[in-house]
Amino acid sequence: MWFLAAWAWLWIASPAWAELPAEQIGRVEVLAQPAQAHWVWVSDVILRRSALVDLDSGRMLGMLNGGFGPTVALFSASRGEIYVPETHYSRGSRGERADVLTIYDGASLAAVAEVALPPRRAINALPMANAALSDDERFAAIFNSVPGTSLSIVDVEQRALKAEVSTPGCSLAYAAGPRRFALLCGDGSLLLLALDAEGRELAKTRSRPFFDPDADPVTEKAVRVGDEWLFVSFEGRVHPVDVSGAEPRFGEPWSLLDETDRADSWRIGGSQHLAVHAASRRLYSLVHQGGPDTHKDPGTELWVYELATRARVERVALRSPGVTFLGEPIELGGGGRLWGWLLDSFLGARIDTIAVTQDAEPLLVTASGFSGGLGLYDARSGEFLRRVYCGNLTIVALQAPFAP
Repeated sequence: MWFLAAWAWLWIASPAWAELPAEQIGRVEVLAQPAQAHWVWVSDVILRRSALVDLDSGRMLGMLNGGFGPTVALFSASRGEIYVPETHYSRGSRGERADVLTIYDGASLAAVAEVALPPRRAINALPMANAALSDDERFAAIFNSVPGTSLSIVDVEQRALKAEVSTPGCSLAYAAGPRRFALLCGDGSLLLLALDAEGRELAKTRSRPFFDPDADPVTEKAVRVGDEWLFVSFEGRVHPVDVSGAEPRFGEPWSLLDETDRADSWRIGGSQHLAVHAASRRLYSLVHQGGPDTHKDPGTELWVYELATRARVERVALRSPGVTFLGEPIELGGGGRLWGWLLDSFLGARIDTIAVTQDAEPLLVTASGFSGGLGLYDARSGEFLRRVYCGNLTIVALQAPFAP
């Protein structure tokens, strides 16, 4: 009782309580410009947002809310803008549906415009390829599936929907030059959609099949180096696709796995299982040991390849990215070596998602779907550096779009 009385007296008598400055609300902070190479966007499907995280400081700098489904953005370097395909329901998870492409200022993260879309935007578990920005950064293509497939074409300069182009049998969107997009087709071919200066359909051309969708289909999680997209099959075969010419050129497939690897049941795995560092031309692939049809299982190791020689040059044994409760990190004993050993020993490395920053000192970022933490590695040596937490409950996509 005496403790409560003393506390009440201090509350009333202390002048410090009366001198606290009034909180300023409605203040808008502006991010440092240009954007830094070690900033990554971390998508959370439960909180319906993508958080911007500074990997060097470990701080969350801001966020974008994308409504229903995963929030995955498109980034314009020339305009300093961010484009987010969004779906909103009038009563949260039901009611009238509104699909929009929201345009955000890249410095303040404030919404500056939005373009209404047909209410057919694909919402699925794929972290990437549901939308793409043309190489001239003029047009955004948003993939629709109802289940008939099409692309909504938005002129981001004029802030206007220009067309909806039917793409029967072909899905997703990959940038393939100025005013051109590529789509994967069910028979293993590629569809190229070319637009005119106004964003209308100019031509659609279908390639020959470059993989067998029955014997060994490719995953949709391709990565791009220059004009070449790299698609990897369930069995670990890399299919290079050069989109620089009028027609796609398909390079000779090569394998991430040798016969010894296959005998030991190593396979690709994860929901975002590939990353590439453009300057060094190194490819990073998540792998695990498992049986057929486990290509979505989390990875336990990261294998690194030189694209010039197609040789594996590094094997990185991955560590747990940490564990959180309601977005707050759980780090017993201050998160020291003992706690790290406990995490790795009992939780293990079950990595779903990876990304690599594009600077001269690149960081490899890893995440597990429901851990909420990020594991950071030196992308050149594979050395584990630290864990970073950003308040996420889940992590379904990582984006490292900023080049120095």
